[in-house]
Amino acid sequence: MVAPGYARAYHAQSVLTASPGQLVLMMFDGALRFLALAKEGFNQPVENVHRFESININLQKAQNIIAELQGSLNHEAGGEIAVTLDRLYDYYSRRLFEANVKKRIEPIIEVEHFLQELRDAWAEMIRKEEGNRFQDARGVA
Repeated sequence: MVAPGYARAYHAQSVLTASPGQLVLMMFDGALRFLALAKEGFNQPVENVHRFESININLQKAQNIIAELQGSLNHEAGGEIAVTLDRLYDYYSRRLFEANVKKRIEPIIEVEHFLQELRDAWAEMIRKEEGNRFQDARGVA
């Protein structure tokens, strides 16, 4: 089937042409996707031998994205916001670690909720920034 190849090429191109803000948004979306997959693992039958493996892998992927978000913070330019985000990302990582070790869904739901709020705020910021850029460009023409 050729379609998956086109989808991969499109995704790769969208990452290569995305602005830094859009890349952060993609990372939020990826973390949320892996958290949802981890939660699905809890709904698998207990007899499923791959249940814990699925939960573990998806939680680790979400944790890796959160670590990347944390590592990309610019503390000099971001000031107190960067410090606060750093603390939040640290908290999210610890909660997901707990969820993975204890195989509890509640920390996943908590982190998912907070990450969704951050993601939505980030998307709104990008939308406003792009709107301002459009207004500035219209004034030039």
